[in-house]
Amino acid sequence: MPHRPLVPILRLGLAGLLLLVGGCSSLDYYSQLASGQLGLLRAREPVAEVIADPSRPQALREHLLHAQQARAFASEHLHLPDNRSYRLYADIKRPYVVWNVFATPEFSLTPQSHCFPIAGCVAYRGYYSQGAARGEAAVQRQQGLDVYIGGVEAYSTLGWFDDPILSSMMNWGEERLATLIFHELAHQRFYVKDDTEFNESYANFVEQEGTRQWRAARGLPTTLGNETQQKDQFITLVLETRKRLQALYALPLPAEQMRARKAAEFERLRQEYRRLQATQWAGDKRYDGWINTPLNNAKLLPFGLYDQWVPAFAALFKQVNGDWPAFFTAVEKLGGLPADERRAALQKLMDGRQHARLR
Repeated sequence: MPHRPLVPILRLGLAGLLLLVGGCSSLDYYSQLASGQLGLLRAREPVAEVIADPSRPQALREHLLHAQQARAFASEHLHLPDNRSYRLYADIKRPYVVWNVFATPEFSLTPQSHCFPIAGCVAYRGYYSQGAARGEAAVQRQQGLDVYIGGVEAYSTLGWFDDPILSSMMNWGEERLATLIFHELAHQRFYVKDDTEFNESYANFVEQEGTRQWRAARGLPTTLGNETQQKDQFITLVLETRKRLQALYALPLPAEQMRARKAAEFERLRQEYRRLQATQWAGDKRYDGWINTPLNNAKLLPFGLYDQWVPAFAALFKQVNGDWPAFFTAVEKLGGLPADERRAALQKLMDGRQHARLR
């Protein structure tokens, strides 16, 4: 699943942590964030040195070389921050950098929110150890919550540190690595506390438009074809399930009846997925691993956060005639509005875009 900002806690220091949190469990959690981030920082090395080292695997060196070309494009053409982020490399020797734990009530899609001193409130808790994440998930399940653990291959510290390219990203193709760089540098360029939908939709637009321009600059088609279409169709299936579940949970039903109807909705999702797979995807199994493992409310949480306002940001980009500096100025203006006014302005952009399409 998509990468997410992680709390840049290390700069607060242990004394700051003691003032900000209470109880051993909270202190333990913040301590593992600090030690995990510190370990990542210590593992960093300049990408240029890795590329120049003939003792390093040739595939790694070539992959990093292509990543640096995308990194230069990000600053020179997309006007994203020109700093040391993604000009460093870290071998973390594990498949994921963190494991995020999501939790919701049994009959609700509202996440258990966790608030941090700098990054604000987010819908998950991140752990550098898979075992620690499983321990937290077990505690949440004992409380009757729906729980999901998602491995994360990359995250952003929002510019607090020079974020490296991680070894967990090295199985990605060249283009996916480039899109990650565009997305995370967009977060560094601008970030609104406590508004995940705004932040991720904005960064996702920068990622999408940046990738389109990156492909054009290399003489490639500006669309990805079937892969993008399949992803959009899959996300639509999941979001439609979320809507049906939200309507279900609003009904005054007994728990047993609610539980049965909830299970039926997840089975419907699986059936609709298999129908789409058979009729339009020629049997492609790229999402089988997700659909065939246990489904619950928490597993649906990451969907929709990254896409809700993307059309609004596309409309804004068009309004400024594709001028990146003007676009970022407009985004900052939007981000400075009170939450209700910001949401209304985004909705107005969405409505205007839809109206233009219908004319």
